[in-house]
Amino acid sequence: MKPQSQLGDAPLPVHVAIIMDGNGRWASARGLPRTEGHRRGAESVRTVIKAASRLGVRYLTLFGFSSENWKRPSGEVMDLMGLLRLYLRKELAELHKQGVRFRVIGDRSRLSVDIQDLIIVAEQRTRANVGLNLVLALSYGGRAEIVNSARNMAERVKSGELDPENIDEDLFAKSLETADIPDPDLLIRTSGEQRLSNFLLWQTAYTELVFTDTLWPDFRTEEFELALSQYQSRDRRYGSVGV
Repeated sequence: MKPQSQLGDAPLPVHVAIIMDGNGRWASARGLPRTEGHRRGAESVRTVIKAASRLGVRYLTLFGFSSENWKRPSGEVMDLMGLLRLYLRKELAELHKQGVRFRVIGDRSRLSVDIQDLIIVAEQRTRANVGLNLVLALSYGGRAEIVNSARNMAERVKSGELDPENIDEDLFAKSLETADIPDPDLLIRTSGEQRLSNFLLWQTAYTELVFTDTLWPDFRTEEFELALSQYQSRDRRYGSVGV
């Protein structure tokens, strides 16, 4: 029997961001290698993409691999990169069929050349799609993104292209990797942790946060809809007084 939807009539978020946490703990609790947790987590990715598309969420940003994750044991990093290759090769056709537009943010230079090529192919093939915008954050760090933006603007000022008096929040936001992507309305973090972990630091200034104890490999449509229903119950005032 299909579980009843937990969603109300209030507007859904336009942009949902997710910190997919708990793969390793899921595997350890079952006496399995961490790689199995990551493999099971890929199933949750598929499920959430389909649910977001069905519900009309326009943007879904997934924190796939952080700039700090490079510090993990080399064997685990290699396994993660292998899973990434497999995902990009196997899922592209299905994403394209669903009308999903795929793109990546983060420091691609640290990724192997073949993975960079797979990303380019995926982005180019899905560029004209008008369904869900799927953004995968790879080798990504929020602080690094802000620093890079500040450096670029400093170079523009130095060259005389930009007057420092014209720098404001809107101009700064347009220099970020997410320039053409609306800020997240909702950020979900799984596994019980309650921190941003250097993810979309500028963009989440007014984002609603939902933390769930569910480990990412167990995160399915029901958990996703529950997080969306929590968002629907929030009063978003953006610093002003509510009605």
